[in-house]
Amino acid sequence: MSINIKQITPYINYNGDARAAIELYKAHLGAEVAELMHWRDMPGGDVPPGAADNVMHATLKIGAAQIMLADVPPNRVPPTAGNVSVSLEFTDAGAMERSFAGLAEGGEVIMALHDAFWGAKFGMLADKYGVRWMFNLPQASAS
Repeated sequence: MSINIKQITPYINYNGDARAAIELYKAHLGAEVAELMHWRDMPGGDVPPGAADNVMHATLKIGAAQIMLADVPPNRVPPTAGNVSVSLEFTDAGAMERSFAGLAEGGEVIMALHDAFWGAKFGMLADKYGVRWMFNLPQASAS
């Protein structure tokens, strides 16, 4: 069976914090905003009360990959934890340590950066918005 999937993109939902999360990811992951729409931009003016300035959809480029994110409408609450993590593979130890520290501020370190048995530096955290991140740097790439 051949399934032609071009890519898989994580889509993260926030509870009114998407704009602040974008700024966090720009500062500590080098994310670039490729697309940003607010609920007020929706055609027909069918904007949920209290959501006009919230993010309806955004695409962020992080390295060669991307994530998408949005604020859920005010009448829905996104889950704050789940069984999915966004995995980041780094090529520079210093950059990984700075990104890890930045995303850990106000969040929870699940596993500190350490030398893992599979030959990589590895760590896990949940940022202050509840998004889980995995950091990996193959030791052959460590600088």
